[in-house]
Amino acid sequence: MTTTSAPRRLPAPAATGLHPGPAARAGPGVPPVGQIAIVGGRRNKTNGYLLEHWGRLGLPVVLAPTAAELESLGPDDVALGRIDVLPTVDGTEPGLLGLLLLERRGVRVLNSAFALLNAHDKLLTARRLVAAGIPHPRTGVVRHPDDPLPVRPPLVVKPRFGSWGVDVARCTTERAARTCLRRFARRGWFVRHGALVQELLPPQPRDLRVLVAAGRVIGAMHRVAASGEWRTNVALGGTAELASPDTETTALALSAAAALGCDLVAVDLMPVAGRGHMVLELNGAADFDAEYTPADRDVFRDAAVALRLYEPGAAHQPPR
Repeated sequence: MTTTSAPRRLPAPAATGLHPGPAARAGPGVPPVGQIAIVGGRRNKTNGYLLEHWGRLGLPVVLAPTAAELESLGPDDVALGRIDVLPTVDGTEPGLLGLLLLERRGVRVLNSAFALLNAHDKLLTARRLVAAGIPHPRTGVVRHPDDPLPVRPPLVVKPRFGSWGVDVARCTTERAARTCLRRFARRGWFVRHGALVQELLPPQPRDLRVLVAAGRVIGAMHRVAASGEWRTNVALGGTAELASPDTETTALALSAAAALGCDLVAVDLMPVAGRGHMVLELNGAADFDAEYTPADRDVFRDAAVALRLYEPGAAHQPPR
């Protein structure tokens, strides 16, 4: 049994096949870019958006979902890790080892293998946030349904690599928690990793998702829970509204992204009476679209600028 909890102490935020292509011209401080490989599956629709929008900017971007498609990358190229959680919620999609090997070959990797693992494994997320003094719900893990509960009810039981609200249960008593754990005990994710047990924050009708790129907030949305649903996941019928984070939530999101080492990540925050905002989780392969910014902004362009892939006014070569 492992438990983590955090004091409220914020650190300063941190400011189909591949073919060799021409390097995009870069201005002062912006490194030259050969190919930009988005490393992730086609199931994630935002990977397609990045491919489309960055291509319009003239960036030589490709989608590289398999290790074989990464073999031609070299030191002038960039790999952006967008590997997601498996639909079975028992781990991540293949590709983390490939990202690690790219780093060792000298390729510039954004969202490294370790950063993505920190974000996708909710136990690692909790440990990293606690170590950085970032407010996060008390969290522990159980390996057997009869293990001592690391958190007193009310609590939430969920997979360590969960997403989309799959197998997330709210338990208000220990009896309910035991019943839930026994129900989940035969799930593949439970057999492999045990279950995450987390303090239940007072449910709110909406939370805040902040999109961070290289130490900058480039967009934000309020996620609003569907009627009768205590979770705000859009996959469960929730809706999203454009948001403008204040100074506190901006600093909190930037600190959380830095604590996990993520370059492009969504940070989910929840307001808690008397405790300010708390970081719920981070998603290194979050879906986002143009709605994350006002009409006069372009979230995809802003991401490229923040990640030092694009300089406004420079003559970037279109992909061949």
